[in-house]
Amino acid sequence: MTDPVLIEVPEKIETERLVLLAPRAGVGPALNEAVIETLDQLRPWMPWAQHAPSVDETEGVVRRQWAAFILREDLPFQIYSREPQRRRLLGATGLHRFDWAARRFEIGYWLRRSSEGQGLMSEAVNGLVAMAFTQLRARRLEIRCDERNARSRAVAERCGFQLESVMQDQAVDVAGEPRNTCVYVKRALKPG
Repeated sequence: MTDPVLIEVPEKIETERLVLLAPRAGVGPALNEAVIETLDQLRPWMPWAQHAPSVDETEGVVRRQWAAFILREDLPFQIYSREPQRRRLLGATGLHRFDWAARRFEIGYWLRRSSEGQGLMSEAVNGLVAMAFTQLRARRLEIRCDERNARSRAVAERCGFQLESVMQDQAVDVAGEPRNTCVYVKRALKPG
């Protein structure tokens, strides 16, 4: 297998209305603003969203994300509106907890509250899916979410992922209570 550091991963993915960009130093203030705006919606599902981070904390996260991206240990992207005059950070997505040998990737995502309800998250996920299947030769993409997270499940279903299983008591929620995890899957089309 090729050393993952040598695998070409685009740092920019464009869709009709969005630009997905790999993390860069200096993005912390914009990311912090989006997180703070959406903290109440993120808190039930994301362990990292239990308190309002400082701008410095968020900048530290962005720089660690960039390091992980370069090392091909994690492939996070920030989501921006494509319009140059209105370019603002709308949320984040990425390929996480992957296996380069098996070409299996998990997609994660969140969107700032003021940008919800416009189909932007589905558009971002579909852009990431297209890149993963073509450029990274993914064989299997997964979206995992808490069984109770109806909005996340709806994105998976709108993007054509199939519910493969519901794993009982597979994880704990932010309160430490057992939770069921839905595993949605999309596979590469086999030739012939």
